[in-house]
Amino acid sequence: MSETEEQNSGGLWKRLRSGLKKTRSQLAEGVGNLILGEREIDEGVLDDLETALILTDVGVDTTTAIMQDLAPRVERRELNNTRALHAALAELLAQRLRALEQPIRLEREPAGAKPHVIFFVGVNGVGKTTTVGKLAKQLQHEGKSVMLAAGDTFRAAAVEQLQAWGERNGVPVVAQPQGSDSASVVFDAVQSAQARGVDVLLVDTAGRLQDKAQLMDELKKVHRVVKRLDDSAPHEVILVLDGGVGQNALSQVSLFHEAVNLTGLVITKLDGSAKAGVLFAVAALPDIDLPVHYIGVGEAIDDLRRFGADEFVEALLAPAEEADGE
Repeated sequence: MSETEEQNSGGLWKRLRSGLKKTRSQLAEGVGNLILGEREIDEGVLDDLETALILTDVGVDTTTAIMQDLAPRVERRELNNTRALHAALAELLAQRLRALEQPIRLEREPAGAKPHVIFFVGVNGVGKTTTVGKLAKQLQHEGKSVMLAAGDTFRAAAVEQLQAWGERNGVPVVAQPQGSDSASVVFDAVQSAQARGVDVLLVDTAGRLQDKAQLMDELKKVHRVVKRLDDSAPHEVILVLDGGVGQNALSQVSLFHEAVNLTGLVITKLDGSAKAGVLFAVAALPDIDLPVHYIGVGEAIDDLRRFGADEFVEALLAPAEEADGE
């Protein structure tokens, strides 16, 4: 790795650590600064740890499983101080998240077929449009040609925001006036992307949940229309979740997965929440096996990060002396 790459890597690590500061603080306060010192572990430390995990929305089932693993090891003196407990906790947490690691695959069959169509779904306010804009820029950096589709025609700000991202990045945006038929916009976008030989088409969709049935029917309609042009599309359907809503995000996963057969997740706004533990609850969802492609830990383009379990846990449990230097 070059010196410049090392500096960039260090900067990205610092932003990740900073973005998870609220959740890390919640954990540290809840366990009496577990990650410092080498004091002996007593029942109070374990109780504080259990409470802290629940408060950060790791989830009751996951927390219970972790404590059932740690408690006997403490009794057997395998873990005889808080430093050892911290290391064991980090490994248990990472184990539960590694299955979520998976980048978006942009390969298609037959080889060379274009475009790779990615739908972004989710309720209003989770950051879908911003996520689309940031990802477009990152894909450009990877050498991909990109086009955007402003499929959220019910919210004028969404169309304008996506057009602004397009202008900023030099990416074409297919849009129609507010109130237009969303399926028509996406149909036009797929046609245009095919004609231009664009590598990736990112589709922003509506997120109104005032009427869940209407929203889901609209998304299904967009799916049907796109398949008239490419029966394999969409190739990815990614749900964007606001990490700040904690366990409430899980019901959104179930709702959208049932309606539109999700292929992956993006979890945003983790920098504004002490509930970044929701990733562990997502990993423990029964009968739903979805990867987390990206997490959002800030406003900058680089703060939309590919998810890595070990890096995430390391930043979540970073020592307090490192946190002080942020």
